[in-house]
Amino acid sequence: MNKATWWKFLAIPIMLSLVLSACAGSPTTLPAVNEPAPQPGQVGGGDIKASSGFICPVPNPKVEVTSKELNLFVWTEYIPNDMLECFEGVYGIKVNRDEYSSNEEMYAKISAGGTNYDLVQPTDYIVSLMIRQNLLQKLDHGKLSNLNNLDPNYMNLEFDPGNQYTLPYQAGVDAIVYNADKVKNVPASWEDLWKDEYAGRMVFLDDSRVIIGLTLLTLGFDPNTTDPAQLDQAKTKLSKLVANIKLFDSDSPKTALIAGDVDLGMTWTGEAFLAQQENPSIKFVYPTEGGMLWQDNWAIPTGASHMDAVYAWLNYTMQGDVFWLMLRDFPYVNPDKAALDFAKTAQPELYNAYMNSNITNVPADVLAKGHRIKDVGDALPLFDQIWTEVKGGQ
Repeated sequence: MNKATWWKFLAIPIMLSLVLSACAGSPTTLPAVNEPAPQPGQVGGGDIKASSGFICPVPNPKVEVTSKELNLFVWTEYIPNDMLECFEGVYGIKVNRDEYSSNEEMYAKISAGGTNYDLVQPTDYIVSLMIRQNLLQKLDHGKLSNLNNLDPNYMNLEFDPGNQYTLPYQAGVDAIVYNADKVKNVPASWEDLWKDEYAGRMVFLDDSRVIIGLTLLTLGFDPNTTDPAQLDQAKTKLSKLVANIKLFDSDSPKTALIAGDVDLGMTWTGEAFLAQQENPSIKFVYPTEGGMLWQDNWAIPTGASHMDAVYAWLNYTMQGDVFWLMLRDFPYVNPDKAALDFAKTAQPELYNAYMNSNITNVPADVLAKGHRIKDVGDALPLFDQIWTEVKGGQ
């Protein structure tokens, strides 16, 4: 992944490659993974193995913990099992995991209170809202020994200046996916997805802000507009699109594509990449109006009760010899430069497959044209109302 300074010059907050929020399974045709032997100067494998046989890296550094559990509230199927099992093994901490399929689902549960979660994974636009409502607590950077493993290009973004509340997890782009064996008239824009020939053949992410946003783009409006008249136009146009969508799926949209149940639609880069490993005829198109950019993050909910386990988890998973597993299992944009450096040496075939794909290594012009969903403040209920009414056929 090119980490050159043109990223900031283009004013694109992150360099995106493989899309989020919630994909399942590792690709079956990616190069085989051989667990690397410890090398001089690297953190070596310990005595603990995951159930898969993966040799668990030793924590570097290992911190003292007294907590016996860690409660995660995370996107569906978004953490490698080897990572979870290794953390449990090296620290003797039980990881409990609840999952969600949208930021709105996560936000509703956290804001309702009564939960005991220690870490959540909010996407950029919802972070600002959660901070304003005191739903997140500040990070103690003094306890993040491996903070320098993260690429600065993914830090200090506008939704959390100084990373007071969040750390980057993964990033990506929402764009158009299609099966070249089934779709002869290839869509080039978001606008094309309204064509009658695609009716009943499409899968979309179940993401209200993104879908309303891309509809606004087709009308020439800002995807984050709060103008009621513009939003009303978007609602009218969106009603036709929703009627043509066969399936909404933010758990595993690639599944329907691979199975042949749908022929095209809108998804994250990561899901498109994984689908292409299963079926090379599956292609990805960055729409002419611009793709939708995003970044998922770690954050600590207010009231988290296992703080020592939180920092143990964050430091361990930020290790390059641990977080490279994301390239293998969930190949979105990886913001951990230590993980990329480790994979380049220890897993070169996997690293090269990730770097050489035009899905994962997003072109500069695509980034320049991309759009980020932002916090719309008091207008959020209006977006929610539009989505509820449109999906309900009103």
